[in-house]
Amino acid sequence: MLIVKDCIISEDIAEKRFCCDLAQCKGICCVEGDCGAPLREEEIPILERVLPQVEPYMTPEGIAVVKSQGVAGLDNAAEPCTPLINNRECAYIAYGEDGMALCAIEKAYRDGKIDWKKPISCHLYPIRVNEFGEFTALNYDRWDICKCAVAKGEACGEPLYKYLREPLIRRFGQEWYDELLQMVDEYLNRK
Repeated sequence: MLIVKDCIISEDIAEKRFCCDLAQCKGICCVEGDCGAPLREEEIPILERVLPQVEPYMTPEGIAVVKSQGVAGLDNAAEPCTPLINNRECAYIAYGEDGMALCAIEKAYRDGKIDWKKPISCHLYPIRVNEFGEFTALNYDRWDICKCAVAKGEACGEPLYKYLREPLIRRFGQEWYDELLQMVDEYLNRK
């Protein structure tokens, strides 16, 4: 394990290669799963604020779910998460002309309609963050549907911690990320 400030980081984050391959997976991570994407408590009012600008990008089914259930649901551990359509795809899903699953929130962000990219858990995936009182654990979430992302990461040599540079800085800050880079260098040099 690597330790940066109050975070315990799996060595997999330093060692594994990963690079999303949307052309292959078609955004299936927004469709599959047993619950919605984890949400931080402070993200719920943000979702409420941006919803009017995000709705035009959402499917009618997603809009109906959010109208009936609210902007957030609860996962199996009673933690906040994005609501699901028929216990399957995220309510904030949008589909491209080619059938690719996309994030309606991120589409609104990219079009300049809102100033918030998407939930941090989505932005950080496949890193999952768990809070344990004074400590935070960062782990690599292996999922069969991401095999093409692992293959692409291996082919281009993209380490997970570099692939997810932007969301890691967004969540933990530049100083934290700089310290992570130093810790990874030390760890890989010892290995």
